[in-house]
Formats: sequence, C-alpha cells, structure tokens
Amino acid sequence: MSLKNTIDKIKTLEAEKRTLLIEIEELKKTADQKAASLESEVGALRDEVKSLRIAVNGSESPAIKLKSN
Repeated sequence: MSLKNTIDKIKTLEAEKRTLLIEIEELKKTADQKAASLESEVGALRDEVKSLRIAVNGSESPAIKLKSN
C-alpha cells in the first residue's frame, strides 16, 4: 500500500470516527430522555394502581381476588 493510500485511509477513518462519536452522543441523549420519560410514566402508573387499590380495597394492600361467574 502506498503512503498516499495510507494517509487517505487515515483521514477517512478519522472523519468516520468523528461522525460516530457525534452519533453516540446524540443516542446517549435520546436514551436519557427516554429513560426519564419512562420513569415518569411508571411513577404515574404506580400512583394510579395505589389509588385504584384504595378505591377497591379500602387500603393500599393488593388483597382481594375477584370472583368470576
């Protein structure tokens, strides 16, 4: 392989590396946002379950089994 080809290959790989590092950072930010959103959703669902348990059972404990006819 000639020196010119090696230099061109290095430049191409360095450019690809920069692009990939930028993409990784964007994906990390997206993942963090998704995790925060899911955490919020899960918290809301927990609150809803707690409210429904209180409404159905009169307490927060997961106690009753519904009879099916």
